[in-house]
Amino acid sequence: MTSGPTPAFPPGSWILVTGVTGHIASHVTSQLLRRGYKVRGTVRDLTCASWLIDDLFKSAAVTGNFKLTLVSDFGDPNAFKDAVKGVSAIAHIATPNNFDSDPSKVIPVTVGAATSILEAAVSEPSVKRFVYTSSVAAAATQRPGNHTHVGRDTWNNWAIEISNAPPPYEASRGSAVYSAAKAKAEKAVWNFLEEEKPPFAINVVSPFATIGPVLNPNQPGATSLWIKELLQGDLSSTNIVPNFYTVHVHDVALLHIAALLDPEVNGCRLQAWAEPANWNDLLRTLRKLYPNNTSIASDIPNETNIELTTDTTECICLLKKWGDQDGFKTTEEAVQDTIAHWKLV
Repeated sequence: MTSGPTPAFPPGSWILVTGVTGHIASHVTSQLLRRGYKVRGTVRDLTCASWLIDDLFKSAAVTGNFKLTLVSDFGDPNAFKDAVKGVSAIAHIATPNNFDSDPSKVIPVTVGAATSILEAAVSEPSVKRFVYTSSVAAAATQRPGNHTHVGRDTWNNWAIEISNAPPPYEASRGSAVYSAAKAKAEKAVWNFLEEEKPPFAINVVSPFATIGPVLNPNQPGATSLWIKELLQGDLSSTNIVPNFYTVHVHDVALLHIAALLDPEVNGCRLQAWAEPANWNDLLRTLRKLYPNNTSIASDIPNETNIELTTDTTECICLLKKWGDQDGFKTTEEAVQDTIAHWKLV
């Protein structure tokens, strides 16, 4: 068990983590278990998630400290009614990631899941803390010339406007629809806090491009797959976004820990952004680390730098308080850790 600051509730308490098979959620679960907490993880298919019980968290499952619960339909208003029973905190990390360009297939279920789990939490007296995993996409898009400084009340109105446009729903709108869904869901969380005044703390963690080790080969790695592709000379993902801030998945998970456990963190929107980067920065890092790998591409022409900014002072303080680390991990550390866990070199 990891020692540290005094938490809002003691080790041994149950915490609900939604979407526990995901990259970020599995790291949050791992850190919670190491701190002595018990985790109930939601999945949409128990058979497909069996590797969590049989492998990744086997020892915790054997001792009864890790359990899975089925929540197959996020659109069901009672989907989380049983899942929240007896938990002290909730980390709602699950989100649709299909990038469907039809907003009616993405936005209602994303917003509905956020509100229904909050309503379930209000009905459960044991709940003391709630954390919603948002995304930078809820606040802004990395468009050229976008100098937005992301604060507490910054929203991706560009994506919302595109998502509201009538059909046809071209595939190119998928990213904007996803962003609009995250924005509207996060807005719903803050509106719930303001209007319902629940008896528990609510915080939001908004990661940027999360890279770092994937804990099991069965697990989707999301943006960590970028590193695997670039190492193998595959540039197909470079068309997704022009630039970004990297952030190590360990740091994203640690900020979730702080948002869940720190009694002084209440009503916070934590922007998990570490280092500004573009694709050439990742390629240069890979060439530096693996100079003999001839598959790594040369720099891409006309790459641009990200112009979005935010204040990460509170995040840095929490990383120190809860992880005893001086700031975010570097892009190079995240790249190295990603490759080491995949055993790619």
